[in-house]
Amino acid sequence: MIGRIVEVADDKRHLFASRGFMVVQDTEGERKELGQVPLDDIAAVIANAHGLSYTNNLLVALTERGAPFVLCAANHNAIGMLWPVAGNFQQAKRFDAQIAATLPTHKRLWAEVVRSKLQQQAAALEAAGAPVAPLAALTKKVRSGDPDNLEAQGARRYWGLLFGNDFRRDQNASGINAMLNYGYTVLRAATARAVIAAGLHPTLGLHHANEGNPMRLVDDLMEPFRPIVDLHVWQLQRIGEASITPETKRSLVRTLYDDMQTNSGATPVMVCMQRLAVSLAQVYLGERDKLDLPLPGLPLSMAASLADD
Repeated sequence: MIGRIVEVADDKRHLFASRGFMVVQDTEGERKELGQVPLDDIAAVIANAHGLSYTNNLLVALTERGAPFVLCAANHNAIGMLWPVAGNFQQAKRFDAQIAATLPTHKRLWAEVVRSKLQQQAAALEAAGAPVAPLAALTKKVRSGDPDNLEAQGARRYWGLLFGNDFRRDQNASGINAMLNYGYTVLRAATARAVIAAGLHPTLGLHHANEGNPMRLVDDLMEPFRPIVDLHVWQLQRIGEASITPETKRSLVRTLYDDMQTNSGATPVMVCMQRLAVSLAQVYLGERDKLDLPLPGLPLSMAASLADD
């Protein structure tokens, strides 16, 4: 299912559930109703403002539908997320298989993820008219577990090629960095939903090992999709957008609904995430050998818009 990513970015709002809808209400004056969204249509809610209040009934209703409720800091990064205890009828079985997975299996799967990320980064660079060879060369060298840390080597080359040699990735900075933060927050919420729906535990990762991170698997599986956000931010700054605005937020959310090329044909990004999470569960259960990752290349609407320039 492709649901809606709903962001609440205005201060002094109250959210509650009523008759199958999430209702947004002003908390000042006449407390007017500002809008409604069917609960069944929501993929995730991003709380990105001060002074918000929400009812327990709403949080329960979202959780029952597997829709994460995401809390954002001032830099637009996700700092908290509410997700369901159970997200799949085979969850216990899949948890057991996830826990039992061997280190060699995790290393092999992580190499697939890293290779896919480097391929997508190369595609983003090609679309931006930047040199592709440095990333393409690394893609061919990825080994099980990525012992040479080619993911980090690729990142060091990639940022300068995409945004210029003066650019530094800084989560607390404004401008391009703030737009990247917001895009990744949206991506993370959608990936979390996919992981939960697949019956996997978000803390049991393939590679990320930070003891304070309860979403290690989410952060692993979103890696191949990050370049989609990166290229979209590159497009925004190219047309003069330099900060987080309501329009840039809407534009970044729309990346989840664009189509990517897969072995099954054109498929929305959000569905690609779901297929990746399900394929990982199937690998753990011994039902398949490889992850279902999108083919290298841009989302189709991005490719079309760049071709028109």
